[in-house]
Amino acid sequence: MSTERWPVSGQSKHEGSPLIRPISRIKRRRLASLESEAHVHCLSLHQISSRDEYLPSPSGRNVKLSSVRQVRNRKRRSSRSKKRTKDGYRKWVFSSHDCSRYKDKVVVVSYNILGVENVLKHPDLYPQVPPQFLNWEWRKKLIRKELNHYMPSIVCLQEVDRFNDLSDLLQKDGFRGVYKARTGEACDGCALFWKEELFTLLHEENIEFQKFGLRDNVAQLCVLKMNNHCSSSHHGSEAQASETSPARSLLVGNIHMLFNPNRGDIKLGQIRLFLDNAHRISQEWGNIPVVIAGDLNSIPQSAIYRFLDSSELDILLHDRRKISGQVEYPIGLKHFKTQREDSYRPLRYRWSQEEIRLATGCDGITHLRHHLKLSSVYRGVAGSCRTRDSNEEPLATSYHSKFMGTVDYIWHSRELIPVGVIETLPVNILRETGGLPSEITAIGLD
Repeated sequence: MSTERWPVSGQSKHEGSPLIRPISRIKRRRLASLESEAHVHCLSLHQISSRDEYLPSPSGRNVKLSSVRQVRNRKRRSSRSKKRTKDGYRKWVFSSHDCSRYKDKVVVVSYNILGVENVLKHPDLYPQVPPQFLNWEWRKKLIRKELNHYMPSIVCLQEVDRFNDLSDLLQKDGFRGVYKARTGEACDGCALFWKEELFTLLHEENIEFQKFGLRDNVAQLCVLKMNNHCSSSHHGSEAQASETSPARSLLVGNIHMLFNPNRGDIKLGQIRLFLDNAHRISQEWGNIPVVIAGDLNSIPQSAIYRFLDSSELDILLHDRRKISGQVEYPIGLKHFKTQREDSYRPLRYRWSQEEIRLATGCDGITHLRHHLKLSSVYRGVAGSCRTRDSNEEPLATSYHSKFMGTVDYIWHSRELIPVGVIETLPVNILRETGGLPSEITAIGLD
């Protein structure tokens, strides 16, 4: 899980722009726990800096990461892990921006919680995890506990196939949520929750990509208005806006993109449509700031990441089968590969007319553009080389038997400033678990 804080400046037609603190989501392979991969972000002008060698705990005691060692004896390992994780949570790191002129605080969480049906369909991905720790009745309580620890204002969840269970639990904590199920035979979807005392839902739109020939994935887009009477009372949120601005609104997008690494045309089509709709809604509501969270099934060295970051992409310079980087960069062995400048070659790849149409939405158009000026939250808050790659993105937000890498993100429009993020775990500690979720994780939060 990762957390970031950002400040927001600017006005909308109806209200000013808040600072938002998004919490990035946990992938299917992550449980809410010390070893979870949820992303948490704060939006504001105050940066957090912390030392990588320590994990903060609710008791105020720091847990030294260097004390974590792999133990061959399973019983000893469980005992040590329970002690290490029971009160140990990932640490916040903050940016260096001055947030004194901002007052409103918001925490945003993004979390791929691992669908119940996907656990049953893909047991080969979790060979190190005893079945009882994959049980939904057990996991849903851990997810709630993890979320509440970071005191989020907005929560974006992916791979949700037990929405009513989560809604009932989170309602007890003051959340209200909306859900969009995938089309076709899949039984999971995306869910977006917000604290009712902090936000009011003004507008909701859903995208069914199947209507555009882009498979059965879905996305959510919600306009949330910050309630004036609570604008500065919630200590858990960290996004802030100008003191003189009236009620502030924010557009929050939540997406779970196609997994298939070979269908870069479909993936580009999904993210293009998602960003185009986010920009349209932002303009309709007075050019309000945008936060986008989700599982993009694309690594930081990929063309899809570059498209989000630079706002444009010439698709003919890329092999559609490697658009997401999942094939070219199968992270999870001994080393993490990073994209190098000399790897960009002026090649032209062949795309069929149908692939071009799916990717760009038009026949004959091969250059993609979007109108949002986006930044990734983790790049806005400096971290350690033990947990970050050369792009300042986490080294890993997902880990199972066939993959270790980063595919989960929170992006924000540039009038928002990240204040802090929850740092991810060093790779050596992740490898110790054998995958996420893990036995160590489940025991630690008992």
